[in-house]
Amino acid sequence: MLNYRKIEAADDKKIAEIIRANLKKLRLNIPGTAFFDPELDHLSAYYDSDPSRRAYFVVLDEKGQVIGGVGIAEFDGIENCAELQKLYLDDSAKGKGYGKELMRIAEDRARAFGYENLYLETHTNLTAAIKLYEKTGFHQIEKPCATPHGTMNRFYLKRL
Repeated sequence: MLNYRKIEAADDKKIAEIIRANLKKLRLNIPGTAFFDPELDHLSAYYDSDPSRRAYFVVLDEKGQVIGGVGIAEFDGIENCAELQKLYLDDSAKGKGYGKELMRIAEDRARAFGYENLYLETHTNLTAAIKLYEKTGFHQIEKPCATPHGTMNRFYLKRL
């Protein structure tokens, strides 16, 4: 069973490290990616600033250490839509089904918030993530609008 909880301020540094390490490994430590998001070092404050529309969950290992996370927040480019955000895992947590569980957690929270659609953007370099998204029912769409992540080149939508 996956051990997870809402993000806390004490988790901010670790989850930012995990996200940046993943992006760097895939040569996506460039402008136009989450690597340079202004809220990346303070995700707890960003998601807590509007708790009726946003949430971020961290996954914990058996020792209680943060090994990944996922967020959802409002997405204004599509009606009644949330965006799946910053789904990343530490290398030690990959291949164990945690990504799929995090997707389920995010979808459940999006539904609870009343969203009817879930959007995400990714990059062709993130092949494992793309397989996960497609396996869990996301369908590729055209870029819906301008986004702060201009480097991302694959866009997906799922009806909840």
